[in-house]
Amino acid sequence: MNVTQDLSILELILHASLVVKLVMGLLFVVSVQSWYWIFRKAFAIRDARLRTDRFERDFWSGGDLNTLYQNAVKDRHGAGQLERIFEAGFREFTKLRGQKSLDPSDIINGVRRAMRATLQRELDDLEAHLAFLASVGSVSPYVGLFGTVWGIMHAFRGLANVSTATLAAVAPGIAEALVATAIGLFAAIPAVVAYNRFAHDVDRLTVRFESFTEEFLNILQRQIK
Repeated sequence: MNVTQDLSILELILHASLVVKLVMGLLFVVSVQSWYWIFRKAFAIRDARLRTDRFERDFWSGGDLNTLYQNAVKDRHGAGQLERIFEAGFREFTKLRGQKSLDPSDIINGVRRAMRATLQRELDDLEAHLAFLASVGSVSPYVGLFGTVWGIMHAFRGLANVSTATLAAVAPGIAEALVATAIGLFAAIPAVVAYNRFAHDVDRLTVRFESFTEEFLNILQRQIK
C-alpha cells in the first residue's frame, strides 16, 4: 500500500483507533439527523410563510369574518398558523359576546388571552428542533476535537515502540485524528447556518402574528362599542 492510499480519507477512517471511530460515527449520525431537520424546517417555515400571506390577503380584502371563521373550522388541516390564531380569537369573541354581563374590556381581554395561547403553541411548533440544530452547531466541533486529541495521543504513544521517529511514522495517525475534527465541522457549519436562518424567519413570522393579533383586537373592539 502506497502513501497516497494510506492517507486516503476512507483508509484513515478504517484504520483509526476505536475511540476515534466512535466519535466519527456519532458525528455522522448527528449530521444526518441535522440535515433531516434542516430540510423539514425549511419546508415547514416556507409553508407557514405562504399560508400567512394567503390568509392576510383574504382577511384584508374585506371578507366577512364569519365566512373566514367557518372556512378555518372546516379546513383545520389546511389552515395556517395565522388562520388558527384568528379562529381561536373569533371563537372566544363569539362565546363571550353572548354573555351580556361582561364588559367590552373583559371580552377583549378574553379574546387576547385565547389568541396569545394559540400564538404561543404555533410558535412552539415552528421552533421545534431548532434547539437541536443549535446544540449540533455548538457541540460538534468540540466532539470532533476530542477525537482529534485522542487520535494524536494514540499516534504519539505508538512512537514509544519505534526506535527512530520519522514523519512518515506519525503522519497517518495524526491525519486520521484530524479527520474527526473535519467531520465535526462538517456537522456543525450547516447546523449553525440553518439555525440562524430559521430563527430569523421565525422571528419575522412572530412579528406578523403579533401585529395581526393587535389589529384584529382593534377590529373586534370597534364592533362591540
